[in-house]
Amino acid sequence: MANQVIKCKAAVAWEAGKPLSIEEIEVAPPKAHEVRIKIIATAVCHTDAYTLSGADPEGCFPVILGHEGAGIVESVGEGVTKLKAGDTVIPLYIPQCGECKFCLNPKTNLCQKIRVTQGKGLMPDGTSRFTCKGKTILHYMGTSTFSEYTVVADISVAKIDPLAPLDKVCLLGCGISTGYGAAVNTAKVEPGSVCAVFGLGGVGLAVIMGCKVAGASRIIGVDINKDKFARAKEFGATECINPQDFSKPIQEVLIEMTDGGVDYSFECIGNVKVMRAALEACHKGWGVSVVVGVAASGEEIATRPFQLVTGRTWKGTAFGGWKSVESVPKLVSEYMSKKIKVDEFVTHNLSFDEINKAFELMHSGKSIRTVVKI
Repeated sequence: MANQVIKCKAAVAWEAGKPLSIEEIEVAPPKAHEVRIKIIATAVCHTDAYTLSGADPEGCFPVILGHEGAGIVESVGEGVTKLKAGDTVIPLYIPQCGECKFCLNPKTNLCQKIRVTQGKGLMPDGTSRFTCKGKTILHYMGTSTFSEYTVVADISVAKIDPLAPLDKVCLLGCGISTGYGAAVNTAKVEPGSVCAVFGLGGVGLAVIMGCKVAGASRIIGVDINKDKFARAKEFGATECINPQDFSKPIQEVLIEMTDGGVDYSFECIGNVKVMRAALEACHKGWGVSVVVGVAASGEEIATRPFQLVTGRTWKGTAFGGWKSVESVPKLVSEYMSKKIKVDEFVTHNLSFDEINKAFELMHSGKSIRTVVKI
C-alpha cells in the first residue's frame, strides 16, 4: 500500500461537544520526512476530552483526536532515514528534531520545529493527510491516534523495542511519561524528600511512582475522591487526604502534617486554585511546586509574592521534561525491566467501536486509563 491512499476506520470529531463518529476515511501516503503508521492501540487522555469539549483555543474541527498511541510503521516518505516499514513506534506530540535551539538546549524538551503547523492541525507542509466524505479532516497534536492509520512527521516518532506490548506502552506517549518525568526530571526529587501530589488520576499516580523511584520518604496524595486512595497507596503514596474532610485550607493542613511544608508538590489537575494551594503547601526556603495539570484557556495563577521571596519555587513541565525521540525508547526499556509500572494504569480495555465509552468512564472518575484496541 506504500504510495497509495489507504481507506480505513477512524473516530472523527465532526464538531465540539458531540460524541466521536466511527467513519471510513482516506489516509494519503506520507510525503517527504513523514511516516505512515498502523495504530495498534491508543488510550484516551483528559487532553482529548478538553479539546472535544470546545474549551481548547487551538481546537479545530473536524479532527481526528488521540495522542497516546502505539503502532507499526506502514511506509515512510522521501528522506526518512531513521525509520522503516515494520518498525515498532510511539507517535510523539512533542517532537525532537535535534536541530532547533530548543533541542540543542539541555534545559528543555520543547522542540519548536513544527509547532505552528501542528497547532493548526496540519502537517509541516500546511496540508492534511486525512479526508472523509470529501472533506479535509485535521490532524491533532501531530499524532491523531484515533485512526487505524495515521501520518506523522518523522521527528515525531520514537522507535521502541519490538517486543513491547503496544496495548500497554501506548500510555508512555503522554500520561505516565508526563507524571514520572515531573518528579525525576523537573522537580528532581531527592532521597528522603517529603512530597505532596494533588490529583490522583493517571498523571498523579505516575508522579507518585516517580517520587517513589527517586527515594521520597513521604508521599501524600490529595484528592476529593477517596475511592482513588487505595490505588494511590499501591503506587507508593504513604498517606492520602481529602481536602473536604478539613475546615481549614489544605495547604495549612499539609504544613501542620509535615512540620512546615513539603519539599516538593505537584498539581496534576489543571485547577488554578489547587496550583496556589500546592505552592503554599511547600516548605519555606526550599520548597518546589510543579504545575503538571493544564488549566483552561485564559485562566491565571495567583499567590502573594512573599511566597516566592521566602524561597519557594514555582515550575511547570510538559511531557515530564523528556526529550521525546531519545527518551521514550528508554522509558519502554525501564518498563520492560520492571523499573516503572505501566500495566497497573490500565483499568479498562475497549474495542474501537466503543471509544465514546472511554470518555464516559474518564468523566465518571471510574477509570485511570482506558486502552482502545484499534
